[in-house]
Amino acid sequence: MDPASQDINLNSPNKGLVVDHSDSLSDVPVEGAAEGAVGNAANPLPPGLTEEEAEELRTELTKVEEEINTLRQVLSAKERHATELKRKLGLSPLTELKQNLTKSWQDVQTSNAYKKTQETLSQAGQKTSAALTTVGTVISKRLGDMRNSATFKSFEDKVGNLKVGL
Repeated sequence: MDPASQDINLNSPNKGLVVDHSDSLSDVPVEGAAEGAVGNAANPLPPGLTEEEAEELRTELTKVEEEINTLRQVLSAKERHATELKRKLGLSPLTELKQNLTKSWQDVQTSNAYKKTQETLSQAGQKTSAALTTVGTVISKRLGDMRNSATFKSFEDKVGNLKVGL
């Protein structure tokens, strides 16, 4: 397919097609004229579809498939052009990945879910810290009380006497 003769106007009914006005009605198969005719036993027509309608649909399908191929070629050319521009700008895939990750992380940080989670975890951390401080204070107080108890003093005296005795 010669790209110069393609119609790539996306609003055109002939988009992506080579414009060839040499087609004539003589190319259209006539009912039952050949083995490859539309209504043969190997390829029966769907119910309610005439041979002319089937041929029209096949023609349209061919055009759509050609348009798809043209669009793929255009997309491929655009991708190559974008890659070349990026290369000229010094943008490597690694640089792009870093930029994408940075932008994604910024998007995550500005999301409501992240903010709510951060707030909740912050509050949980503060409460945990306060609880641990309280537990530490209680344990210190209990150990102080225990040290001043008569039982501990008696135990301390016995250990002291053992030490002197050795």
